Amino acid sequence: MLNKEQKAFLRKEALSLDVSYQIGKNELTDTVVEMLSNALVSHELIRVKLLKSVDTPAREMALLLSERLGCEVVDIRGRVIILFRQNRKKPIYKISKLS
Repeated sequence: MLNKEQKAFLRKEALSLDVSYQIGKNELTDTVVEMLSNALVSHELIRVKLLKSVDTPAREMALLLSERLGCEVVDIRGRVIILFRQNRKKPIYKISKLS
């Protein structure tokens, strides 16, 4: 579980990220979940945009993603969700020092 300072740090880091992952009308297929999981392994921090064709509210989708991917929801801004899952072998973000 991320604390307030850790989330603030990750939100700041996410500002420089491009939204390169999108969820469309098919919503959460196994392929999308696998793609996002691989992205979390390699990048740890990702931004996911929900296209207008997605009927599920952003907050609900964030909870679904968190459960299926085993990650933390850092922030939800409109239809953009910021997700974080630390890579245990090669961590990119040193968030443990913020706790």
